[in-house]
Amino acid sequence: MGFRVFCCGFSFASSFVVVLLHSAVLILFLLVHHKAAAAASDQCDLFTGRWVPDKSYPLYDPAVCPFIEREFSCQKNGRPDLDYTQYRWKPLGCYLLRFDGQDFLERFRGKRIMFVGDSLSRNQWQSLTCMLHSALPNAKYNLTRQDDVSTFSFTDYGVEVMLDRNVYLVDVVREEMGRVLKLDSIEGGKLWKGMDMLIFNTWHWWNRRGPSQPWDYIQEGTTISKDMDRMLAFQKALATWARWVDLNIDPTKTSVFFQGISPSHYNGSQWNEPSAKSCVRQKQPLLGSTYPGGLPPAVGVLKSALTKVTIPVKLLDITNLSLLRKDGHPSLYGLAGMDCSHWCLAGVPDTWNQILYNLIL
Repeated sequence: MGFRVFCCGFSFASSFVVVLLHSAVLILFLLVHHKAAAAASDQCDLFTGRWVPDKSYPLYDPAVCPFIEREFSCQKNGRPDLDYTQYRWKPLGCYLLRFDGQDFLERFRGKRIMFVGDSLSRNQWQSLTCMLHSALPNAKYNLTRQDDVSTFSFTDYGVEVMLDRNVYLVDVVREEMGRVLKLDSIEGGKLWKGMDMLIFNTWHWWNRRGPSQPWDYIQEGTTISKDMDRMLAFQKALATWARWVDLNIDPTKTSVFFQGISPSHYNGSQWNEPSAKSCVRQKQPLLGSTYPGGLPPAVGVLKSALTKVTIPVKLLDITNLSLLRKDGHPSLYGLAGMDCSHWCLAGVPDTWNQILYNLIL
């Protein structure tokens, strides 16, 4: 025999239905949120889209991040226009979730993140630390440096966001003959072990010559030469890096990303403005989704190298979206001279990190 108990005009059966309805609504909400995250990371090309004006940007006020280095501090260095800070990347066909600094830190509580690469890695590293700090300005942090490794620690969360300055990924070794770039050696990789997330990058130094070139010879195996085709050297170094990743990374413990090729803007002919010889006085992005000058050849070399890695490596394919941002460089408002390679902060690297956030959801 069934029975019901009544109280205050409602039966327990009715209350049970209400609870079920509330639970169903909650589950539906969670499923929708999960679906949005899945669409952002797995079912959508986050790197094809366009830049749209958005007055809710930038994601932070760079003035609240006193640790941003001078070469990226365009506003502090006197850049008068601010329109370049108020654009949002809009992928075609899906939604890019806004960066949530507190959620990011909770996800990485007690973990270590390391950027490995040149000054473009430092650009992205400083962007991420500022995005996190501005989201939680009262959270305690420490900033330290030992040799080539800089560490930004959020002590309340036990999160370390690190930068290893390593411009070639492979080794440069000082020997009796001079400085040798060893294309098949990664002794420096010992610093990368044990990380929970790694974001690699190399390219901008491969074409350096003269006084700024930090090596005298190139070595592969027993073959030593004064120089070689730089794109081929880049390819060989990436092959060495790929082997290192396969031999040393446990994908169940470490997520691996590659930053991609960050572009420069020194030739206006590539964006249909032949009179422009640099990025100076560029104040808005290119419209549309395609860069007139096409992608740099290094992108193809990198993508080919990534196909040879057997463990999962996600490419932060930031080249095209960054090519559209001829307005985002320091130009005259950087460290010295004309800088159309690095990026102002706040600015384009914040979008790289916003995409990174979407890819880990």
